[in-house]
Amino acid sequence: MLDDFTPFDIERDGVRIHGRVGGQGAPLLLLHGHPQTHAIWHRVAPALARQFTLVMVDLRGYGDSGRPPTDAQHRPYSKREMAGDVLAAMRHHGFARFGVLAHDRGARVAHRLAADHPSAVERMMLLDIAPTLAMYERTDLAFARAYWHWFFLIQPSPLPEALIESDPARYVRSTMGGRYAGLGPFAPEAMAEYERCIALPGSARGICEDYRASAGIDLTLDREDIAAGRRLDQPLRVLWGAHGVVGRCFDVLALWRERAVQVSGAPLPCGHYIPEEAPEALAAEALRFFTESKEDTP
Repeated sequence: MLDDFTPFDIERDGVRIHGRVGGQGAPLLLLHGHPQTHAIWHRVAPALARQFTLVMVDLRGYGDSGRPPTDAQHRPYSKREMAGDVLAAMRHHGFARFGVLAHDRGARVAHRLAADHPSAVERMMLLDIAPTLAMYERTDLAFARAYWHWFFLIQPSPLPEALIESDPARYVRSTMGGRYAGLGPFAPEAMAEYERCIALPGSARGICEDYRASAGIDLTLDREDIAAGRRLDQPLRVLWGAHGVVGRCFDVLALWRERAVQVSGAPLPCGHYIPEEAPEALAAEALRFFTESKEDTP
């Protein structure tokens, strides 16, 4: 999969970051979500690569990137650290300023990247998330039932890790297949890649640490931004699945307008896994948004 793109590995603070790069034109960073890898972009990347140089990265803890040791505050898996990883990957390829297209956990990394390094992010498209702090603070029974993994993965080690490691492929298939479209949208090659990577040593711990950080240190950083009155000022487009949980449980646009100055967005006719359920619609949205002139930005 993605054989037209060149694999690369860099090291940041002793952590290996893996990805692929290819295409032509302005730089565009692509970030995946849970429990997946950069392979989520296999149906979207060919269309985007005609106009953009794509850098697709595996987040730390996922795919073929590193799984560093953690600490009591889960700081090594904070979105601030992950944002530092992907910024280093872009700088490695010579890109100081770029667009970002990100799904799920990767979109949370992108949010922190834009907040911490505003001069690096030109514009950003986030897929099927509302701001992390708002989602935790406004959780209700419907959301808790649908996003059970948010509350399972943050439990103290080693119980969640042990349960995932008992059958990693089953965890992937149960988590992804339990959503709106089931397992039907996923190419066999993509599923094989997700199953391979979650079975790698340390993957379960990395995934759990990602979520533990989101329920701890990441919320602290978000609260600091809010207290200081900091809002994202890059053009931000948010898309969500019309049949997904996020749009059903949260007012996505209203919540992002609390955290960013220039926000537009819309639902797409799919569930949570937009890059694999609605790749043509997503590619059209991305091509339109990332080629807009500044004068066209709402």
